Amino acid sequence: MSRARVLVVDDKENMLKLLRKIIPEDIDVTFAGDTARALGILESSDLDLVVTDIRMPGTDGLSLLAEIKERWPDVEVIVMTGYASVPDAVHAMKRGAYHYLTKPFDPDEALLVIERAVERKQLREQARDLRTALEGTTRFDELLGRSAPMQKMFELMRRAAESDATVLVMGESGTGKELVVRAIHGASRRAAARFLAVNCGALPETLMEAELFGYVKGAFTGAAGHRRGMFEEADGGSLLFDEIGELPLGVQVKLTRVLQQRAVRRVGGTEEAQVNVRVFAATHVELKVAVADGKFREDLYYRLNIFPIRVPPLRERREDVPMLAAVFLERARGERDIEGFTLDALSALASYSWPGNVRELENAIERAVAIADAKRIGIEHLPEEVAGAPRSSSGRSHLAELTYREVVELARDRASREYLLALMRQFSGNVTHAAERAGVERESLHRLLKRFSIRSENYKAKP
Repeated sequence: MSRARVLVVDDKENMLKLLRKIIPEDIDVTFAGDTARALGILESSDLDLVVTDIRMPGTDGLSLLAEIKERWPDVEVIVMTGYASVPDAVHAMKRGAYHYLTKPFDPDEALLVIERAVERKQLREQARDLRTALEGTTRFDELLGRSAPMQKMFELMRRAAESDATVLVMGESGTGKELVVRAIHGASRRAAARFLAVNCGALPETLMEAELFGYVKGAFTGAAGHRRGMFEEADGGSLLFDEIGELPLGVQVKLTRVLQQRAVRRVGGTEEAQVNVRVFAATHVELKVAVADGKFREDLYYRLNIFPIRVPPLRERREDVPMLAAVFLERARGERDIEGFTLDALSALASYSWPGNVRELENAIERAVAIADAKRIGIEHLPEEVAGAPRSSSGRSHLAELTYREVVELARDRASREYLLALMRQFSGNVTHAAERAGVERESLHRLLKRFSIRSENYKAKP
């Protein structure tokens, strides 16, 4: 995330010095002594906030406000005024100013107003960026993605939907393999027919055979009558073998024969029934390795691997994370009044490696919504591994998508947060002692803790 940029406009040098003292160092501050200089800076800079005095020689602050709102409507404006000019300040707010400060103002109050104005501007940009991302997103049924790996997968899915070939979907746990299969089925000519799925690791071999192929009366104890299996039930439609790598070897033999003959024989029966079923298989294991280890039949592997599709892990499509997070937030918040994410939270979400992939991201957002006590999900609402984990080696390619300045700032922010967490742990949440060790003023440390959403009370010893 880029650093906030603030322009202070005042003809009095002591006011400029005061604001420079109270505004944190992580905010870029530029000064102008008059409105002409201020307009020049606005022309050449991308600003988040302008803090301007109302009474100045020449053009006043109200005229500057009007110019800003006409030419740079997204820039927030805070006006400063004396007690005698409070009506002017109220008038300024009606004309679009974010807030006003009455001189002499309390430094902490001024800082709070400035920080909120900056955050409002940047959150508005974040919301616009997310809307733009969603508008540019390709959708395939319930699958979303605008990254290159997802676009490649969507193209393969379209081709698979046009054919009737057996499809093998490979990918890590949590990537959405079943969603891919269901989307292909839904876009195919079999969409109106049944779609059934079987978990290959959920049943022992004998029950799996009966489930897939059916049985005749008396085939085994408890077989009180004839029963159709899933192949017959899905006739004309599609059948998914989820986690096919866990299918027992004995059943693998019979499945290979079914794929070859397109016919099934019920357990205990002697007659075969022709079936017209499209077969999908999904797995998180490398079937070639399983074949080499003798855990998966080679002939079955080649019958399944006719149309392979790989679902990319989330770490290979990081640019999709903010968009997915926004979608999951919309699903999870229900009636909760949660508007979005803080900038730090969104940065943490985009930087984490997500070993549990999309499922882990969705769970993290659901958890954050459940515990959030504010209108925006902050970094304190995210799981600890997401909020505090260093950038993984698998995320290095993502760095190239950032500017050098953004990379330096991101590294600095992570190091700062880890340092502050270490201070709070060492001094059990005692801000005074932590500030002495850090060599900063107590108020400065409080501002840093607030910026990184760290609560000192969480580290105090329990009574």
